[in-house]
Amino acid sequence: MKNLLNIVFALIILLVATSCKVDKDYVVSIETEYGTMKAVLFEDTPKHKDNFIKLAQSGRYDSTIFHRVMKDFMIQGGDIDKKEGSISKSTIPAEFVKKHFHKKGALAAARQPDNVNPKKASSWCQFYIVQGQKFDRNELTIDQGKMNNALGQLMQMEKYADLRQELTDLYQSGNMEGYSKKVASLKPICEKELNISVSKDMPAERVEAYSTVGGAPHLDDDYTVFGQVVEGLDVIDKVADEPVGRGHKPHKDVFMKITVEELPKKKITELYGVEYPEEK
Repeated sequence: MKNLLNIVFALIILLVATSCKVDKDYVVSIETEYGTMKAVLFEDTPKHKDNFIKLAQSGRYDSTIFHRVMKDFMIQGGDIDKKEGSISKSTIPAEFVKKHFHKKGALAAARQPDNVNPKKASSWCQFYIVQGQKFDRNELTIDQGKMNNALGQLMQMEKYADLRQELTDLYQSGNMEGYSKKVASLKPICEKELNISVSKDMPAERVEAYSTVGGAPHLDDDYTVFGQVVEGLDVIDKVADEPVGRGHKPHKDVFMKITVEELPKKKITELYGVEYPEEK
């Protein structure tokens, strides 16, 4: 009888411990000289989440730098191989989840290009954080490949000579924002003149995010997004403002230190507005 009670007691303790674990999550702090970014990692990208937490808790990310910075696009860092003087060929299988995309503050895994990495596997340590830019809603629903082909045909028509010159002037002046907006405004003309559609479907949630907070939509569904910065978006902008040289490496090293804190999910929701699905 005593043994049975001990077993029951042990099971109760295990259930309580498991329940407590489920009710908690990690908040990641990425400290830089410009301030701290806080991020929450997604539960439905478990391989990437577990790997990142493990590396952060072990301190291996500390004193790595943001080695690739592209303003209005992203800041990339976490090259542990470079820091430790090693070369690892380890990768993490891609974990694409449709509801996770490249809006500003998205935390995603860097990877080798498709020609040497057809399965789009992620780097075992390098990550990037999206800064991006805001897009016009019309731009987001245009298939750019089809639009470029259609525009090429349209510009060959003599009656659009003035329009051709206007686009040329915008491009040569470096006014890429004005150029992009003008191209987007030509969608109805291209479709009518050529009797084609240059539209593409984009989920409403993505359109809303990219037209308000901004991001990098061209990366969607090709790179694993496994977290989101929930505090300190301004830090991304400050790092992205760093002057860079060859390979988009900042002239000045921007070091990072990454720490992890485990908090109740209710507290995370209260502090950062993160919504968790109800446990079944």
